[in-house]
Amino acid sequence: MRVHVAFTPAETAPAPTAIVVDVLRATSTIAQALAAGHSRVLSCAEVDEARALARDEGGLLAGERGCVRIPGFDRGNSPQEFAGAGDGAVILTTTNGTRALVSAAAACRWVLAGSLLNLEAVTAAAREAGEDIVVVCAGVLGAFAIDDAYCAGRIVELLGGEPTDAAAAAVRLSRSFPSAEEGLGASQSARNLLGAGLESDIPFCARESVLGVVPRFTRMVGPAAELVSG
Repeated sequence: MRVHVAFTPAETAPAPTAIVVDVLRATSTIAQALAAGHSRVLSCAEVDEARALARDEGGLLAGERGCVRIPGFDRGNSPQEFAGAGDGAVILTTTNGTRALVSAAAACRWVLAGSLLNLEAVTAAAREAGEDIVVVCAGVLGAFAIDDAYCAGRIVELLGGEPTDAAAAAVRLSRSFPSAEEGLGASQSARNLLGAGLESDIPFCARESVLGVVPRFTRMVGPAAELVSG
């Protein structure tokens, strides 16, 4: 099993399985929403697509641009907003993570949403297939982001297999931080959250393996990638 890390979505190499990571915050929010009881998450690249799906499919409309909740949406992109019990669909659009999920769904046979919250569960699910894996970091506006690279390194360590140089570099980066919170906190993503007054999401997303859900891509619903708990 070969394991590769794409530090930005543009670097994604074809592989049977992709684990998409936007640890601050989209993939953490998706895992939390499904763990809370929501039936599915529809990940949209664009705001207008999300609004149209909410009209056609129904569900909770959630998302952000520039970290801030989109006007008229029910919720933002904080996993803490999904910590209580939930049901029905969530329609989510974010600056980086949902775009990466839609892109990965077009390139890979199996797509999982990974975070620190579901670290052990998602790596176990990906390892079971025994096929090559690419960990796709959502990054920030197409650029490298330390928080996603940190999370990717933690995933690679647990996966085992044969790492590419990029995967080995992610592991070295993750080991350079004494804690997950410091790894996430060193990133531009964290600085953006601090600027928006959302710094409490950083320690929340830094908790490892507190959720047992594995968000899996099942199909496209219009322009959205549908994820359910596997």
